[in-house]
Amino acid sequence: MLAELKRMAAIFAYLWTVFGILVLHEWIVLSRHGIDYRFYGLAFVNSWILAKVVLVTEHFDVLPRWVGRPPIYRIVTRSIGLALILVAAYALEETVIGLVRGRSLADSLPMVGGGVHGYLAISVIMAVALVPYFTVRELGRVLGRERLRALILSEPAPPSRLGEEDR
Repeated sequence: MLAELKRMAAIFAYLWTVFGILVLHEWIVLSRHGIDYRFYGLAFVNSWILAKVVLVTEHFDVLPRWVGRPPIYRIVTRSIGLALILVAAYALEETVIGLVRGRSLADSLPMVGGGVHGYLAISVIMAVALVPYFTVRELGRVLGRERLRALILSEPAPPSRLGEEDR
């Protein structure tokens, strides 16, 4: 239970960072056009909800065909797949909120950048944003979590001279 809570917190922190940067970008773009934008904490709430979605999807290994292949296949496939799931979850969440607020189904569907092209663009952005997350996960799987943690968090050893390791 504690391990799962730590994993969810790490996923949440990563997603909150990514969404926070996207919200900051949106604020900058809108302010250039004189449009007032308020944050309302959506990056925080969406990150928490979608972290749970990520945690649930990680329990399903639907990529057995990539076993024995370079990790890049798993990284790219998982990034694209999860991006599509996250965008669908976002669309579903916004639709449900709109319906609860009494709007029609057509009015409840969120418009992202003008329709299908907007959804495609946000899916690509999310897939690229998820690559570092899945890269670290795959490196942890290949190298071992403890070894990866030591590589990232420990002070590097001084470089050895050529041939010293053979002694």
